Amino acid sequence: MVFSSLSFLYLFLPLCVGAYYLWGNRVWRNTVLLIASLAFYAWGEPKNIVLLLFASLTAYLCGFGIEGLKTKGRERLRRAVFILGVALLVGNLFVFKYLNFFCENAGLPSPNLALPIGISFYTFQILSYLIDLYRGEIALQRNYFYLTLYVSFFPQLIAGPIVRYQTIEEEIACRRESLSEAAAGARRFVAGLGKKVLLANNIGMVASIIYRGRPEVYGAALYWLAAGCYALQIYFDFSGYSDMAIGLGRMFGFHFLENFNYPYISTSITDFWRRWHISLSTWFRDYIYIPLGGNRVSKGRWVINLLVVWGLTGFWHGAQWNFVLWGLYYGLLLLLEKLFLGKLLERCPKGVRWAYTMFFVLIGWVLFDRTDFSQMVTALATMFTFVPTDFIGALAADTAIVRGLFYLIPGVLCAFPILPWLRKRFVKDGPSAVTATAVESVLSLGLLVLCIIYILSMSYNPFIYFRF
Repeated sequence: MVFSSLSFLYLFLPLCVGAYYLWGNRVWRNTVLLIASLAFYAWGEPKNIVLLLFASLTAYLCGFGIEGLKTKGRERLRRAVFILGVALLVGNLFVFKYLNFFCENAGLPSPNLALPIGISFYTFQILSYLIDLYRGEIALQRNYFYLTLYVSFFPQLIAGPIVRYQTIEEEIACRRESLSEAAAGARRFVAGLGKKVLLANNIGMVASIIYRGRPEVYGAALYWLAAGCYALQIYFDFSGYSDMAIGLGRMFGFHFLENFNYPYISTSITDFWRRWHISLSTWFRDYIYIPLGGNRVSKGRWVINLLVVWGLTGFWHGAQWNFVLWGLYYGLLLLLEKLFLGKLLERCPKGVRWAYTMFFVLIGWVLFDRTDFSQMVTALATMFTFVPTDFIGALAADTAIVRGLFYLIPGVLCAFPILPWLRKRFVKDGPSAVTATAVESVLSLGLLVLCIIYILSMSYNPFIYFRF
C-alpha cells in the first residue's frame, strides 16, 4: 500500500485515525498504531512480516543483554551480545537484499530471493537503537510491543525517513496530541501528496519517455532535459514521501526530524549532501564514518574512510554495480572538494558554485537511474557528444511528453524555498498568522481534491525509494 493510493486515503487512514482518537488511554492508542502498522506492512508483504518481527525480537532480546551486562567485569560478554545482535540484523539484510547479487557475480546459482519492502530502512533504525543503547545514549525499551511499534510504525516503515530511537524515545509513551498539531500534520501530508502525485509523476514521465526512445531522435538537448526531469522526479518523489511521513507522524503526536532541506539550492557537493536524505547521510556519518576515525586520522586513512562510507552508501541503495559507482562518484567529488576545490569554490560567485554543483548532481542522477550499464553509457554519450535533437520527431513519437513539460516550471519553482520565504516575509505572529493558517487549510483541501482526481486518472504512480 502506498500513501498515494485510494485504498490508503479512503480506507486505511480514516479507519486508523478514527480508531486512534476513539481512545483516550495511551496504551490503547499505541495498540491501535501497532496493529495498524503491522496490517499496513502485511497488506503488501504478508509473508515478510515475519522478518520484521524477527528483527524487532532480536533487538529486544539483545537490548536486555546489553543493558543487563553493564556490571564491571562483564564487558566482553556485553560486547559479544552487541556484536551478535548487529550480525543477525546485518546478516538478515545481506541475505534478502544482497545474496542474489553476490551469487550472480560469483557464478553461483542465485536463490532468487524477493526483496522485502522497507528492509533497508527498518534495519538501519534497529541498528541505531542497539548502537545507541550500547553507547549508553538511550534507555532500554522494556516493552516489546513499544519497541515493535518503533520498528514498524507505518508512516516511515517502507521508505523512511530513518527515524532514530532517541528522536521519539519519550514520545512513544509520553506524547501529547492536539487538534492544531493534527491539522498541521494533515496539511504537511497533503503537501507531500501534491509533490508526489502532481509533480513527481508528471515530470517523471518526461524522463521515462525520453529514455524509452531512440537517442538519435531525442538527442543531447532532451537527454539533458531527461536528467533534469529525473532529478526533480526523485526529489519530489522522496521528499514528498518524507513530508507525508512527517505529517502522518505529527497527526499521531510524533515529531520526526526533517529529511530534506532544498538540496537543489546547494553551492557545493558537500552542501548538497547536508541537504539531501539527511537521515541517511547522518546515519552513515555517526555510525560508520566517525567510528572509523573520521578525519582525525592520517590523510591516507581518511581517504579510505571516505571512500568506504560512500561505497556503502551507494550499495545501501541497491544490489547493483551502478549504485556502487554512484556512491564512489560522490566520494571522489567530496574528496576533490575537501583537498583541492574547496578554497577555489569559496572565491567563485554563488551562481558559478550552484552551476558547478547542479552539473555534477545531474550526471550523478544518470548513474543512479540507469541500472543497465549499456543504457547508462548511451545516455552519457548522447549528453556529451551533442547529438542533434529532432524536436518534431520527438513530439510525434510520444505527445504525452508535452503534458509532463507543463509541470516543469512549477516543479523548478517548488524546488527552491520560495514559499517559506514568502511566509516569513509577509506572515507575522498574531492575526496574520491565523489568517495564513486558515488560507493554508483551504488550499490544502483543494490540493487534496486535485490529487485524488489525478490519482483516479493516472496509471503512472511509482515510488522510486520503495525498491531500497
